[in-house]
Amino acid sequence: MSAQQGLLTVDELRALVDAGEIDTVLVAATDMQGRLQGKRCAARYFLDEVLPHASEACSYLLAVDVDMNTVDGYAMSSWERGYGDFVLRPDLATLRRVPWADATALVLCDVRWEGGDPVTASPRQVLRKQLDRLAERGLHAYVGTELEFIVFNDSYESAWRSGYRDLEPANQYNVDYSMLGTGRVEKLLRRIRNGMTGAGMYVESAKGECNLGQHEIAFRYDEALTTCDNHSIYKTGAKEIAAQEGMSLTFMAKFDEREGNSCHIHISLRSDDGDPVLAGDGPYGFSPLMAHFLAGQQACLAELTYLFAPNVNSYKRYQPGSFAPTTVAWGIDNRTCALRVVGHGPSLRVENRVPGGDVNPYLAVAALVAAGLHGIEQELELEPEFSGNAYAADLPQVPANLRDAAQLFSESKLARAAFGEDVVDHYANAARVELAAYDATVTDWERFRGFERL
Repeated sequence: MSAQQGLLTVDELRALVDAGEIDTVLVAATDMQGRLQGKRCAARYFLDEVLPHASEACSYLLAVDVDMNTVDGYAMSSWERGYGDFVLRPDLATLRRVPWADATALVLCDVRWEGGDPVTASPRQVLRKQLDRLAERGLHAYVGTELEFIVFNDSYESAWRSGYRDLEPANQYNVDYSMLGTGRVEKLLRRIRNGMTGAGMYVESAKGECNLGQHEIAFRYDEALTTCDNHSIYKTGAKEIAAQEGMSLTFMAKFDEREGNSCHIHISLRSDDGDPVLAGDGPYGFSPLMAHFLAGQQACLAELTYLFAPNVNSYKRYQPGSFAPTTVAWGIDNRTCALRVVGHGPSLRVENRVPGGDVNPYLAVAALVAAGLHGIEQELELEPEFSGNAYAADLPQVPANLRDAAQLFSESKLARAAFGEDVVDHYANAARVELAAYDATVTDWERFRGFERL
């Protein structure tokens, strides 16, 4: 039997296929942008061929920009290398129903080369490597991601045709914590909540947020890889459900000049026995491990920010007084700091407030683990907590733009030691591609500013 509602064993899938209740299996992997890419397989074909032999996909899926354009600079996939295939190997622990699609199941895959070696630049593999490093110390990461999104009454098609101008938000005013505000869009929120429950996730709640039409659906924390898998499925599913309702929603970090979409990431550690290890008898109720782990987060935040904020738009969030952090500081339950410590005793954890809704969760959590391991291995001393308004503090700042963050990441000895030269070079190239595209683009802001008046 499957362990949780919505999750499936192979035997359960086979029975559902035989009964005619499942006829399609989505075989998917996560790309550099955090999107699900793959194939819709006939269920019988999945059982007969994909399950025993895996599937294939073009290696360009990890070497294109957000528009799926082939671009130069990637060692693993290029015209010179012929854009051959890599292998999508199903991870059967992720097999589940897709309740918002008729007669459909889904499985996530690890990406491997034909000979069986992992594709090291695959986001899921980047995270696996860091979790393996953690496991060598008898430690395991538990993670929760808090994704915000903005809902519009416009369909995705009409939004596209309008150039994303003059869209109608689902709420006309700030509905942060408003029961009335969530009630206005409860049909959509409820469909998303129930759909994700039916896909094997543990939904906690939905609440309104500050921007017009902005909401958040929260999920219970889980083992790091499981949380990142669920995060990716949820983002895709929420968009598909919105589309079915004739609406649209966006997770982009900064849609307009109001509040952006954040993705605060909570992380804690447990021992091999499942015992929480961050709480202790030290200052602030921390264990020595927690002090080193948090010190590592603070020490490495700037040079790993690119993995939390991978796009030009990501950096538009970081404005004073916006609840998005600008200062590299940590504080106890202080939302002005980039690193907020919350909980106590067994629930003690670190919240990183830097990521936005556009983050690739695998890469961000890999960065959190790598930073924490750096602090543990070097036994870094933790600075005193920051109290007060970190926006006004004379402290190191979160990188203010993609160009600076990408340079820090590319030059980071820590990143190269933790992730490998090939991975750092791969994602540094992705930043160069994004920047080149942005630098060559004439924006609406420039037209409005200069068409007549300059």
